[in-house]
Amino acid sequence: MSTKIYSERKEVLFHSKLLKQFMSIIGIVLLVVFFVSPSKVFAKNLSIFDKGKSAATPKPTDKKQSWAEKLGFPSDKKVLLLHIDDVGMCPEANTATYNYIEKGFLNSAAVMMPCPNAEEVILWSNKHPKADIGLHLTLTSEWKNHRWGPITDPKKVPGLIDPDGKLWHEVPGVVMHASAKEVETEIRAQIEKSIALGHRPTHIDTHMGTLYGSPEYVKVFLKVAQEYHIPGNIIDVTNPLVAADFKKQGYPITEEVINTVRNYKLPQLDNFTSVGPGATYEIKRKNFFTLVKSLNNGLTEIIFHPSVPNENLKSITGSWQQRGWEADLFADPEVIKFLKDEGIIITDWKEIMKRFEARK
Repeated sequence: MSTKIYSERKEVLFHSKLLKQFMSIIGIVLLVVFFVSPSKVFAKNLSIFDKGKSAATPKPTDKKQSWAEKLGFPSDKKVLLLHIDDVGMCPEANTATYNYIEKGFLNSAAVMMPCPNAEEVILWSNKHPKADIGLHLTLTSEWKNHRWGPITDPKKVPGLIDPDGKLWHEVPGVVMHASAKEVETEIRAQIEKSIALGHRPTHIDTHMGTLYGSPEYVKVFLKVAQEYHIPGNIIDVTNPLVAADFKKQGYPITEEVINTVRNYKLPQLDNFTSVGPGATYEIKRKNFFTLVKSLNNGLTEIIFHPSVPNENLKSITGSWQQRGWEADLFADPEVIKFLKDEGIIITDWKEIMKRFEARK
């Protein structure tokens, strides 16, 4: 099922530099915290959960059955869940999502409920019941001028609120100030708001990887997913190679987290990554092809953030060009042909849960 560190979000390459700088400065501190207080360890938000850095887990050497196999997919196939993130953030994100889903190119997306354009997506999903619409559980508000607060009354979740009265810009701000109880209160409120609007989410995931920011947040994430019986984008970190890969990205994948995931009772992802950046559209597309070819067989979620590029989007984010190209990528005949030629199986959370339930 990052997972790219979550002050103002700049362009993808800027954040990559920021991650390296941050990790080099606090590397020793992190080692100490891991041994003294794992619950305070956090990953910064330039993980693959929301940015352009793509990552693929090294080829496995063991014969552990993949989640794709457990769900009845062929063992020799790459099964991809191509997933639209950041829906509801702005009108441009919504339009790109509608275009993809209504025209049959893609089917899976997640909505940021605290955002100003979220409610319209939920109402749209009520008219498109075949669409695989989940929630991008949101605990940060990363942009400089386009921001939002929580669904919950701020008085009930003060640790989630920054000095501007909004959600924190970055994941470290959340981890340093918000308790697991406050996090649980807010993510439940986001789910309940969707349900109240008539849509039960097909899945839940985590904006900027925040719910993987500490072991205590991971516990809350899995607990809520299981209580609602709504699958989360839970990555199978019981696989040592996957766990090592996410540790390298700065996530606190402790033994406590691994055991929590091991006891999770809903389907999991074999791996998780994102569409990477490119200096041009053609390079971006080529990079995507390279990413897919590098993946292991199994169930991998690949996220991206399509939006219609216009002046409003440019005023929100410096990554507007990447998001604009991502609004075209999966309708590109060359991409469609590539996926077919590679024998890629495309799935979504609805099918995953259907297969999971059929195992019982």
